[in-house]
Amino acid sequence: MKSFLAAIAFLTRVPVNAPDVTNAAGWFPLVGALLGGAYALVAFLLRSHLPALVVAVFLVALDALLTGALHYDGLADTADGFGGGRTREDVLRIMRDHAIGSYGGVALFLLLGFKVAAYANLLDYPAAIAFTPALGRWSILPLTATLPYARSSPSVIDGMGKGSLILGTALILLTRAWVALVAVFVVTTLFGLYCRRRIGGITGDTLGANLQLCECAALLTFLWKL
Repeated sequence: MKSFLAAIAFLTRVPVNAPDVTNAAGWFPLVGALLGGAYALVAFLLRSHLPALVVAVFLVALDALLTGALHYDGLADTADGFGGGRTREDVLRIMRDHAIGSYGGVALFLLLGFKVAAYANLLDYPAAIAFTPALGRWSILPLTATLPYARSSPSVIDGMGKGSLILGTALILLTRAWVALVAVFVVTTLFGLYCRRRIGGITGDTLGANLQLCECAALLTFLWKL
């Protein structure tokens, strides 16, 4: 239970007291499923009263609120770093800058536009809305299990290993989320290889960026299967 609470504390803004997240990563998909369940419930309650696009905006806003927009920030920082940096040191330095540049701004604009459009067309498919955050948070696990931390400073990522990947994958396979798991795995693999080539590993920002890319891949898969 303590490790599960640690996963909640790490991935959301829910105020819980929890220990170090190092041994809690296996629960990330379950935390994602709980978030997705909340989004699906909101979609169910609002879809008969408001236009689809308005409901979709509410869902994206709720996601940002409950997670503190943590992974949106990761995407923006990663886009700025990889877009503006030439060397490994440049990329890491730019990603550490809290200001959002042109690459980050465009990445956020495209992400928000895609998510709103996707959710607007999936309001009648609550399972897709619920499973997408679970798949996004599962995508963290293969990267932390196989790639080193790119910075020289210590990180909680260092302690997330193959055990977390096994537990998290088992949780995903218990649901129908495996329908989009292949797409998420492909995106994670390709992005992980790119991170390895550019900066020698992963950072918290690249994990957030990969999560957002994988949520988009999952949404696209669900839309494709409609």
